[in-house]
Amino acid sequence: MNDMSLTLGPIALPTLLRFTATALLIELTPGPNMGYLAIVAAQRGRSAGLTVIAGVTLGLALYLAATVAGVAQGFLDNRYVYETLRWSGVVYMVWLAKDAWHPEPMTNAHELPLQRTRLFARGLLANLLNVKAAILYAVLLPAFLDGKRGSLPLQALTLGSVHLVIATTVHCSIVMLAARSRILVTNHTSEWLGRTYAVALLAVAGWLAWSTRVSA
Repeated sequence: MNDMSLTLGPIALPTLLRFTATALLIELTPGPNMGYLAIVAAQRGRSAGLTVIAGVTLGLALYLAATVAGVAQGFLDNRYVYETLRWSGVVYMVWLAKDAWHPEPMTNAHELPLQRTRLFARGLLANLLNVKAAILYAVLLPAFLDGKRGSLPLQALTLGSVHLVIATTVHCSIVMLAARSRILVTNHTSEWLGRTYAVALLAVAGWLAWSTRVSA
């Protein structure tokens, strides 16, 4: 049986397995999403963590849509747009670090919808301003496409959907595990966790600025 008969829609099984392994490795590599989800879930509970995941997933889905539409690579090829996205992401990481160092107090029931909106927006912006997420879809994803197997947009949508499932599964697992530890989080440990994460975010911001630079 050849690889043409083993498929997921337009994707050959060997290609699907290689992409799945690559996507899983990327998502299991520690990054700002993991840390932020763990901190939010440990401090504010499972519901708050899942709200952030919704924003993160929407951000990834928007980059996937831009890739399928053929415009994501254009963003990266435009030096001005790329640099704007890159530095906006760095500044946003620094802002999240400040927010983690001085977290907002827990809100009452009347303020809960506003809190959830803010958490959703932070998850969304963390991905929209992450040039690494743009590169994942605009550069890495096309490497797994095969013009001989039909519609490239359909292939991109299929593989991108696989990545979304993997990313969401990993993120949900992090939130569930972190939420279970919430009963162990005192005010003191919560402050310690937040400040540790703030320092880590500053390190990520510096690494992001360095690793995404483009030679003149």
